[in-house]
Amino acid sequence: MARAVLATVAALTAAAAGLFGLVVWQHTYDLREEAVTIRHGGRTLHGVLALPEQGEGPFPLVVLVHGDGPVDATHDGFYRPMWESFARAGYASLSWNKPGVDGAPGDWLDQTMADRAREAADAIAWARRRPDVDGRRIGLWGASQAGWVLPEIAAEDGRIRFAIAVSPAVNWLRQGRYNLLAELRRDGASDAEVAAALRRRETGLRLLARGAAYEEYVRAVGDPQGMTAARWRFVSKNHTADAGADLPALRGIPVLLVLAGHDVNVDTAETEAAYRRLLPAPPLRVAHYPDAAHGLVKHAVEASAPRLTLTALCAPRALFADGFLADQRHFLSSLDAAQGR
Repeated sequence: MARAVLATVAALTAAAAGLFGLVVWQHTYDLREEAVTIRHGGRTLHGVLALPEQGEGPFPLVVLVHGDGPVDATHDGFYRPMWESFARAGYASLSWNKPGVDGAPGDWLDQTMADRAREAADAIAWARRRPDVDGRRIGLWGASQAGWVLPEIAAEDGRIRFAIAVSPAVNWLRQGRYNLLAELRRDGASDAEVAAALRRRETGLRLLARGAAYEEYVRAVGDPQGMTAARWRFVSKNHTADAGADLPALRGIPVLLVLAGHDVNVDTAETEAAYRRLLPAPPLRVAHYPDAAHGLVKHAVEASAPRLTLTALCAPRALFADGFLADQRHFLSSLDAAQGR
């Protein structure tokens, strides 16, 4: 009996050690990560500069612009498979904590989209002074809410060389309505529930239009359903955002527009139409991923919490839609090929 117990313990220990080794291996990336403090224009940002594993540079650079939410520099590790893919094309990556995240000064909910564009401009100016960064070959990567930020950066900085726009939004108000209806359909809401949600939305829009305080919003709608005072302040500052005015600033540079087939956050048909209307193809390229959710994670994986957790732990590169990582790498490599590098 004792021998059987010991054998079982030994087997479990070996299995645990094997699983631990697998996790460590899967989370080891062909990168050199450097924690950086970006100080420029009176602003301090806490970030990560991810460099290719070999070489001294100077490397071309991908500057990452986050979507919504309290995102840290690595997006809880979600960015690392992409950084590795970029590095395999010879590119470095720069990302930073949103204000108020992981000890970074400020509060991201106090920012406008213009504030975020200026923040990125400061980070780019800082990067151009580094000897390991090729300041002539800096481009942008941004997801979702970054759809309002990337064009504004390009409008202010004529030296941006490329952009990768992942599930980017175009118009805040239309995107919000699309998201509301898509989530209601997904959750099987009745016609009455949809009508009630739309009435509630219209009430909120009228209050936003006249700059109403949060307390008035709560009195008008009752249960705020997750709309905190800080979030109301953020929405009040940004609900008129529309990328249409600045999107033409991306004309003439290679743009990779990435769209998901299961996107309940952004109306991908509207986004694609706007990009095709305002940007010439080429250099605009559009990539569709039918099996992807909004963040380009495989829809089937995202739909299952246990599967999502297990995949993130044991095979983080497999989180993403088939081809997504490789296609971005090929896009970056093609830029160098087109320039004869």
